[in-house]
Amino acid sequence: MAYILLYVDDIIPTASSSTLRKSIMTLLNSEFSIKDLGPMSYFLGIAVTRHAGGLFLSQKKYAEEIIERVDMSSCNSCPTPVDTKPKLSAKTNTPYEDPSHYHSLAGALQYLTFTRPGISYAVQQICLFMHNPMDEHMHALKRILRYIKGTLHHGLHLYPSSISSLIQYTDADWDGCPDTRQSTSGYYVFLGDNLLSWSSKHQATLPLSSAEAEYSGVANVVSESCWLRNLLLELQFPIHKATLVY
Repeated sequence: MAYILLYVDDIIPTASSSTLRKSIMTLLNSEFSIKDLGPMSYFLGIAVTRHAGGLFLSQKKYAEEIIERVDMSSCNSCPTPVDTKPKLSAKTNTPYEDPSHYHSLAGALQYLTFTRPGISYAVQQICLFMHNPMDEHMHALKRILRYIKGTLHHGLHLYPSSISSLIQYTDADWDGCPDTRQSTSGYYVFLGDNLLSWSSKHQATLPLSSAEAEYSGVANVVSESCWLRNLLLELQFPIHKATLVY
C-alpha cells in the first residue's frame, strides 16, 4: 500500500515498506527530475516534528512572518483570539485605510488555521468583512495576531490510535450576526485521538429557532462525515462503526 500527497510540484510519498517507497521514487525519477529530501520535516510552510508519541505539525515560522509583516514582533500577547463583547458589524463609520493590506493578512490567517483550529472562529469573523474592512475589523484582526504572538508554540498533534471511529462535536448560535441575522455554526471531527477536520462559518439559511440553527449545524458536520468516510474507504481504511455527533 502506498499513498502520494501531491501539491503542484511538492510531493509526500509514504508506503507500507521502504522498499515499495524507493521503487516508486525510482519510477518517478525515470519520468521527472525529482529530489529526495529524506524524511518529511517541512511541507508548504508546515514544520513536521517527530516525537515518541507521533507527529507535531506547526506553522511557527509562518506565524512569525505574518506578525513581522505588521511590525508587531514586540507587541504584548492577548489571552484570547476574540473579544467577548457583541459581534463585529459592517455598520461602522471609519473605513480601514488600506483594504488590500487587510485582505492579505486575513488570507494569511486563513492558511494558519491549517494547524491552529482554535483560531478558526475568530478568523472566520474577520473574513466576513473582506469586501469593506473598517478600523474596528482591523483591531479585531490585530487581536488575533497578539493571541498568536503568545501561542507560537501551539500546533496540531497526530498520534497513533487504536480507535477506528469518527466522533464529531458541533454547536451553533442563533440570530448571531448583527447585520444579516444569520447563525454561525462550527464543528470538529476526530478519528480516534486525532483531529481531522474543523470548520466555522455562517449558515446559508436563516433559522426560525435555536433548535433549527442547531440542526443546521448538525447537517453540516454529517455532510463532512459522509465525505470523510468515503475518503477513508478509498484509502483502504473503512469505518465500520456509526459516527457519533455530540
